[in-house]
Amino acid sequence: MKALDELTFDNRFARLGDAFSTHVLPEPLDEPRLVVASKAAMALLDLDPAVAETPVFAELFGGHKLWAEAEPRAMVYSGHQFGGYTPQLGDGRGLLLGEVYNEAGEHWDLHLKGAGMTPYSRMGDGRAVLRSSIREFLASEALHALGIPTSRALCVIGSSTPVWREKQERGAMVLRLAHSHIRFGHFEYFYYTKKPEQQAELTEHVLNLHYPECREQPEPYLAMFREIVERNAEMIAKWQAYGFCHGVMNTDNMSILGITFDFGPFAFLDDFDAHFICNHSDHEGRYSFSNQVPIGQWNLSALAQALTPFISVDALKEALGLYLPLYQAHYLDLMRRRLGLTTAEEDDQTLVEGLLKLMQNSGVDYTLFFRRLGDESATLAVARLRDDFVDMAGFDAWAERYKARVARDGDYTQEQRRERMHAVNPLYILRNYLAQNAIAAAEAGDYSEIRRLHEVLSKPFEEQAGMEQYAQRPPDWGKHLEISCSS
Repeated sequence: MKALDELTFDNRFARLGDAFSTHVLPEPLDEPRLVVASKAAMALLDLDPAVAETPVFAELFGGHKLWAEAEPRAMVYSGHQFGGYTPQLGDGRGLLLGEVYNEAGEHWDLHLKGAGMTPYSRMGDGRAVLRSSIREFLASEALHALGIPTSRALCVIGSSTPVWREKQERGAMVLRLAHSHIRFGHFEYFYYTKKPEQQAELTEHVLNLHYPECREQPEPYLAMFREIVERNAEMIAKWQAYGFCHGVMNTDNMSILGITFDFGPFAFLDDFDAHFICNHSDHEGRYSFSNQVPIGQWNLSALAQALTPFISVDALKEALGLYLPLYQAHYLDLMRRRLGLTTAEEDDQTLVEGLLKLMQNSGVDYTLFFRRLGDESATLAVARLRDDFVDMAGFDAWAERYKARVARDGDYTQEQRRERMHAVNPLYILRNYLAQNAIAAAEAGDYSEIRRLHEVLSKPFEEQAGMEQYAQRPPDWGKHLEISCSS
């Protein structure tokens, strides 16, 4: 285990130069204090968890101190926001402090969000507030625990710095980790500004550092794009299977690595609703839950356009054609497992769709239904769950199909069924009301709730003694929380 001053930096992105980012120092927070830290994320840097409680930890990630080897840079990029192209965006409140490699040879970006104004702040103050920092921290670590590709969150640092949003709040910083923070919008920026040399340099950088295996293919750039398509198809399949809504799938929020990042007004489904919109600013529902699949393809098409100087249009179209079949295969595989099935049949898709339609019309809790489905045999489970459905006759018909499908699947004990289903069906999910309770306590100076919730969500599939309150359906007020981009 390392101390903070033993981290080894290798700032590969900074070496690309000023065309790609701008040197900016963090603006310190007043009276920085640790709100929460992730031991699992700290382990990625080989850090001793005990250092989180030291004053220097809060000073480093609250903007007061900086490693001599760090090279804080604000990245420049552009992107399509709600379908319209914005020529220049960039890190408006975040800084890439540098890249650290661990003892396993993995490189990790240290990206500090809420670090103050940059040349790309676009009339903003460059700050993040405590509630948005807590939400991003919890989401990053919760998604990872569910097996969904995501950036990670090392810590949240609170402060007494006043920040104005809808009201006066307190500033905070969250330290994010990822193998790269390069996004689709980076490629769009150099494509639309007609800077072919920098665009080629960026493409080589990503290929060499993040997709080196593609160098062995006859067309390395095409192989890289195909891999990006595949990764995004799998990531979004997992979003849909677990009921995660990102909320702002702009191309500048899409990772070149196919991981979830740039959390804003995200939400997990409580009651199943395919048309759920988690961002109260999304008046047209562009980024509704059901639209995430086609929007993923739309965003990949925008990236493909930016790669036309290197890859033929026909080859790009062929690679894009892989997205929906790959998505469907990943999604159906996970939904089969969530239903306790170990084999594949042609009608499984209609079995899943039929269930979701029944859930849609009945306000059934998405997470708890699947968890309870694995508690008992298929026959007993559906008998207990039918009362949750308005269309009981419709559910009974579905249940008969399901029981017959389970019977054809194989001969295994109920204990085997429970163990297998509980391994993929979480008991604990990051519900908005749970996050709000933790935020309210933290804003009052009590960090115990966010730390407890973080610990519960780090083991979402395991029943944890004394934590029953985190596995309940939300109260009515908890289903109607409005989440904005500043959240």
